[in-house]
Amino acid sequence: MDFPFDINQLFSERISILDQNLSASRRSMERPDLQAQISAVIDELGRASAKAQQLAAPITSASKLQSQNHQLYLLKDRESGGGRGAAVGFLKVGYKKLFLLDQHGVHIEAEPLCILDFYIADNLQRHGYGLELFSFMLQHKNVEPVLMAYDRPSKKFLTFLAKHYCLMQSVPQVNNFVVFEGFFLNRSAVHLRRTPLKKPDGEIKPYSLVEREVVHQEQRTLPWPFAAPQSPQRSVTSQCSHPVRVGSSPSRVPPPVAQSSPLRGSRDQIEQLPLIERYRERRSSSLSRSQLDFH
Repeated sequence: MDFPFDINQLFSERISILDQNLSASRRSMERPDLQAQISAVIDELGRASAKAQQLAAPITSASKLQSQNHQLYLLKDRESGGGRGAAVGFLKVGYKKLFLLDQHGVHIEAEPLCILDFYIADNLQRHGYGLELFSFMLQHKNVEPVLMAYDRPSKKFLTFLAKHYCLMQSVPQVNNFVVFEGFFLNRSAVHLRRTPLKKPDGEIKPYSLVEREVVHQEQRTLPWPFAAPQSPQRSVTSQCSHPVRVGSSPSRVPPPVAQSSPLRGSRDQIEQLPLIERYRERRSSSLSRSQLDFH
């Protein structure tokens, strides 16, 4: 693919690696005119790729590359274009977080290196340029083709993978990505992990385990006056008892009971029951005599 400017001046290497900076060298970063020309090359290659794949819009452009954490490998032919060079094609890669299905239909969360766009100029295909570009990327990324995911590969690309890398049996997915058998084997747990299943809705409980334990403790507590005091400093009147009011009947409100030692427990309280009853009888008889003396 020829351009009205010097490709060799823009890209010094046969295969240049471009990222968000859109620069193949420090010189191009310092010159806005060279960056504009690099953008024009990327945009033109992206449009040609979209046309070859019959896409509605290009998926590769200079603006997209600047806004995404992807890498673009651009291959040139130094001798073409009257010595100014020509763009042969490009390969765009990037990491994507994907939800995939393995051979058993189990959902897997992975973040593999993905082939996002791959194009060789129509008049330069079947000359080994595609294999050269793809092999360079594999060596640069130190990755095997079977461990990669492929975004909407064309029939030509699938034929290319089957011919050069024996990738023929793919695992069906519900998205646009294609992965092959062997993708789910011998992968790091960091890049491949099973998606946890959604927990089924359990039985709705009226209260939490902590509240349930409190209820059980309250049920095990003996009623007054059989319950043992919980601490030596606690008063006889508990938090849930009703306060004694002035003028209330002594028959309704029991008199205060001297607190026993926590070592003696509830046994001393049970032994004090006859004393309490005799106290009540003496109190009632005393009130009756006072009423008779008054009349």
